[in-house]
Amino acid sequence: MTSTLLGRRQFLGGAAALSTLALAGCASTSRPRVAAAPIDRVPPDVRLMYGPRPEEEFPLPAARIDIVPAAYWRQEIDNTTGEKAGTVVVDTANRYCYVVLPGGTRAMRYGVGIGRDGFSWSGRARIAYKRKWPTWTPPSEMIKRQPELEQYRNGMPPGLQNPLGARALYIFQNGKDTLYRLHGNPEENSIGRAVSSGCVRFLQQDIIDVYERVPSGAAILVV
Repeated sequence: MTSTLLGRRQFLGGAAALSTLALAGCASTSRPRVAAAPIDRVPPDVRLMYGPRPEEEFPLPAARIDIVPAAYWRQEIDNTTGEKAGTVVVDTANRYCYVVLPGGTRAMRYGVGIGRDGFSWSGRARIAYKRKWPTWTPPSEMIKRQPELEQYRNGMPPGLQNPLGARALYIFQNGKDTLYRLHGNPEENSIGRAVSSGCVRFLQQDIIDVYERVPSGAAILVV
């Protein structure tokens, strides 16, 4: 697979010019239309990477990777972020998340969906903790905007339709919860788009991969 690699100046400059994350409601308010492409355009190794996960607490079906642009498929690339090994970098301008691999010269890159303009946050922080199949609790501000979410004020149980998906990583800054998350989601056609009233959303198979690579306490940079 081919990709356009960002230089450090281009990465930091271009990305900082655009808005960043969305509030931690983590629920989509619109579902964009994405034209499906023939499944046979997806290489076998990619289909395998995004295949079903029957061993999960809530067995995951294979991702509809054929409707995700190839630029957003998970791949290992040169580390162009300038950050050290173990750092998570979210490039909101280009809809990518990077996990810098041990040694610092390579990074795993994932396509992501981000929040709409108007729900923004950026900066350096930490992954305070992470959860498998988390409960989703919409913040009070989101319930005010969407009263139908009142039923989940005390939390929505985990499952395939839970907006946080199979995994969630919780971002804290200066010891305080930012209310922003990295999390899975069941909507493949949200990847590469700014459509959620949530945080940074990944394909389910990708957030599982991130969860396994990133320990609690890891540094994160959102630009």
